[in-house]
Amino acid sequence: MKAMILAAGRGERMRPLTDTTPKPLVTINDKPLIVYHIERLVAAGIVDIVINHAHLGEKIETALGDGSQWGANIIYSPEPEGGLETAGGILQALPLLGVDPFIVVNGDVWTDYDFSALTDLVLGEQLAHLVLVDNPEHHPVGDFYLSSQAKVSEQGDDDALTFSGLSVLHPRLLSGLSAGRLKLAPILREAMQKSQVSGQYFAGSWQDIGTLKRLESLRQQIN
Repeated sequence: MKAMILAAGRGERMRPLTDTTPKPLVTINDKPLIVYHIERLVAAGIVDIVINHAHLGEKIETALGDGSQWGANIIYSPEPEGGLETAGGILQALPLLGVDPFIVVNGDVWTDYDFSALTDLVLGEQLAHLVLVDNPEHHPVGDFYLSSQAKVSEQGDDDALTFSGLSVLHPRLLSGLSAGRLKLAPILREAMQKSQVSGQYFAGSWQDIGTLKRLESLRQQIN
């Protein structure tokens, strides 16, 4: 199984730090955020990793190299300045990811999620499998609903949960789409309407590092 780490975001809300440092390279305990993902993926037996980048992408390639120091095999998918949005970036990288389902990880989240929970996942007729978490303080309304049958939808009987940025996607989810800037959420919602998105709830540690305040809070928590 392969994985893709999304690392093309500009990180506007973390300026001025991200004016000189790409967001995935900000450090927690002197370790770049993206390295935590690489280490956890490798620990789960996932060594073939694609990383997209746009803003200061050359710094990401310089810092991570070919990934061999972590036992990984990293291939890069450079994007034009401004990036291609999530789905656009994944679509461009599909030739590097192959024809089988692959893991996708947002490069700007921190989590202790065990990726081995996804390596034996069988999608079947599903086009996507999402990891959902409790709603953080900055996003109290959540994103999607998880049914007792492990189906993800836009409507449900219980409280909505937040999409963690961790998922397994089948290349067929993006079939027929044209290259360019594309958001992932509308594509997932269309698949949800056809009952083609499954999910799971994760109760462990997870944080979206979207602002300098959240970054500093995480640094204090795991120092």
